Amino acid sequence: MIYVVTHRTAYHYSEPVDRCRTEAHLRPRETERQHCLTHGVEVLPTPVTFTERLDFFGNPVCAFSVEGPFDELVVTSTSEVSIAVRSPLPETGPTWEEARDVLGSGLDDTVLDARQYCYDSPLVAASPALADYAEPSFRPGRALVDAVTDLTERIFLEFTYAPGFTTLATPIDEVLTHRHGVCQDFAHIAIGCLRSMGMAARYVSGYIETLPPPGEERMVGADASHAWPSVYVPDWGWFDIDPTNDQLVGSRYVTTAWGRDYSDVSPVKGIVYGGGGTQTLDVSVDVARSVAVPS
Repeated sequence: MIYVVTHRTAYHYSEPVDRCRTEAHLRPRETERQHCLTHGVEVLPTPVTFTERLDFFGNPVCAFSVEGPFDELVVTSTSEVSIAVRSPLPETGPTWEEARDVLGSGLDDTVLDARQYCYDSPLVAASPALADYAEPSFRPGRALVDAVTDLTERIFLEFTYAPGFTTLATPIDEVLTHRHGVCQDFAHIAIGCLRSMGMAARYVSGYIETLPPPGEERMVGADASHAWPSVYVPDWGWFDIDPTNDQLVGSRYVTTAWGRDYSDVSPVKGIVYGGGGTQTLDVSVDVARSVAVPS
């Protein structure tokens, strides 16, 4: 499947801004199931500097600076991405205790790379409360994949999707207490639970194609940025699952970047110098199906 993803971010300021410095994770990264065919970023006003690099986690990231005065900054990313369906999980796999032990003592490069996602990060810290929530899914001897699937299904059933109830500054323990939030919160809760049980879990940022109700046309711009957790399964790889929609991550998902939590891979972040006043933000995302790739 090929998708065209358009992500438009517009900042509006009540007072003119003198200058800004911005960093963005907008280019879909290369993975075993995904290939970015084309990509471009348009910034208005035109930047005076624009650079591209790979960050610590191997994600494409661009950085630019804009000189003012200006009262609006618009960043539009357009990408064409080819997505393949990932091979199904093996019928048998390690128990969660076996995975925990491998992560604690394994020395091969794959395990060492995964181990960094076992530790606390700026927005997600393991805790007794998260372990208590996770434990019913992690029965003794249970396969890791089954435990993770059960955990994310419980998050889907027991948490309420409520835009506006949380912000990026809402602590994970408050999300756990109130059980309201959005996809970023649910990804953080799942990651915190998994790390509390000794697993390696990372935060994946990207997009999901939104299908319209039967008989209705798809609304352009109605899609949104999305996020989900990914857990390391020894001797197999990374297992991506979506607690917001209670499903495995498949061909309708586009991966942009991954890291320890949202703070590592936020789509657009930066700082303004001089002026600005009150800021308002408008974000529009469109994930349009282009053409099916013949099998």
